[in-house]
Amino acid sequence: MIQYINESVEMPALPKQKINNWIKQTSAFYDKKMGDIAYIFCTDERILEINKQYLQHDYYTDIITFDYTEKNRISGDIFISIETVDSNAKKFKVSFKHELLRIIIHGILHLCGQDDKTPEAKEEMIRKENVALEQYARL
Repeated sequence: MIQYINESVEMPALPKQKINNWIKQTSAFYDKKMGDIAYIFCTDERILEINKQYLQHDYYTDIITFDYTEKNRISGDIFISIETVDSNAKKFKVSFKHELLRIIIHGILHLCGQDDKTPEAKEEMIRKENVALEQYARL
């Protein structure tokens, strides 16, 4: 089950059924089954608080993924800062929707085992995001 929750921000307008199908398709591509996934849309301040409390990082970010995956069934809580997604969309000169979709699938790729800790892994993550975004456009 995929849940969409908003904390102190307006719920972004999303075609949830299309996104759910996309997430299932993407996870299946990586030989993963769907478990419980919660997207929590929040403020910069909330994501900073989570980053400090759970990861000991004192900086803002667009996404934090808590991975509860067991074997090949992906599950997790994915916190997304709507404010940072918006500022990144402007920075990268893309629409808010495009950047939000990129971040939504970024969390799924983490749950599927992709990391982005090294420059090489980050490059691979971006490549996989782009492939997934192309698949979304075809749905």
